[in-house]
Amino acid sequence: MKISLKQRKLKSGKISLSIEYYKGSETSPEGKRRHIRENENLKLFLHDEPKNAIERKENKETLALAKKILAIREAEFYQGRFDLKNTAKSKRRFLDFFNEKAEEKSDSIKNYGTWTATLVHLKRHITPNTTFEEIDENFVKNVRQYFDKYAQTKSNLPLSLNSKYTYFNKFKAALRAAFDEGYLSINYSSKIKSFEQAESQREYLTFQELQKLAKTPCKYEILKSAFLFSCLTGLRWSDINKMYWAEVRDEDSQSRINFIQKKTDGVEYLYISKQARDLLGERKNPLDRVFTGLKYSAVYNNELVRWCNRSGISKHITFHSGRHTNAVLLLENGADIYTVSKRLGHKEIRTTAIYAKIVDQKMKEASNLIPEIKW
Repeated sequence: MKISLKQRKLKSGKISLSIEYYKGSETSPEGKRRHIRENENLKLFLHDEPKNAIERKENKETLALAKKILAIREAEFYQGRFDLKNTAKSKRRFLDFFNEKAEEKSDSIKNYGTWTATLVHLKRHITPNTTFEEIDENFVKNVRQYFDKYAQTKSNLPLSLNSKYTYFNKFKAALRAAFDEGYLSINYSSKIKSFEQAESQREYLTFQELQKLAKTPCKYEILKSAFLFSCLTGLRWSDINKMYWAEVRDEDSQSRINFIQKKTDGVEYLYISKQARDLLGERKNPLDRVFTGLKYSAVYNNELVRWCNRSGISKHITFHSGRHTNAVLLLENGADIYTVSKRLGHKEIRTTAIYAKIVDQKMKEASNLIPEIKW
């Protein structure tokens, strides 16, 4: 591409300045050659025949400004703004780049797991030697179609809508990063629509189930205490796991937790019940972890399921179900939705409204509990 400053004389007698982008030529099926040009009107004007020193000075300053803009456009061209790709970067393999982005997420267990799961799917569909110079809009559409119609779970079942949404968004995030870092000259992530996100099911425990679980032995007491604490407070695993005694404030009538929510980085002040405080045990040094020995692992996850099974609960309960349980129990026992939203640290009330739907459903079920009256 050739970029140049052009002048065009107007009927008014002034000269209009513009930048011309010459992109070569093409030959039509009829054999005619056509030059491809684009123009950017700078809306700057010169005096055609300056009559005095003032007009000559204005011409000089205007022309200098136009040349500066031309220099900026030339710099943008070399940065890839006009489909000029960095040859070295365009030869890099896309899957290697995606793997690099995934490794950057290793400090977040959940996020890292999602990126690596997406990579597994991409390896099934994209050939290992695919480079950035092969990526175009059709390539991105093809990947979307793979997630929509052909990708399967480990059980050979089609992906759920939320899985499609999550995996394809990670793919788009990688494309966006590639554009920002100069591997792509076009941001393809903004050109392809993502999947809609379905409303996910919130698995939770009823009060009766929670009561049974509390009475059932668990192989790891620290896991039992932490999970019950989540049910009573609504705290996430990440916030419970990193909790230090300095964050636990025992006041005259009640205790509270002052902490920075790991997911949102927001400062939270959460009052907790006496029963929740009792689960923490005796106070230790300020910099000691409250739940010493708690860790994220398949062993603990499996024991949580077995613990539920031993108590007669067949639901698929995860540690995060404790947070759902807390929200539902609060709403069932009279807490208003705004208070629950604030306690859970939600930024938007619509996030909390999902739990209100669950309570409404239970109200509908309760309407049929009374036996039918015989007339």
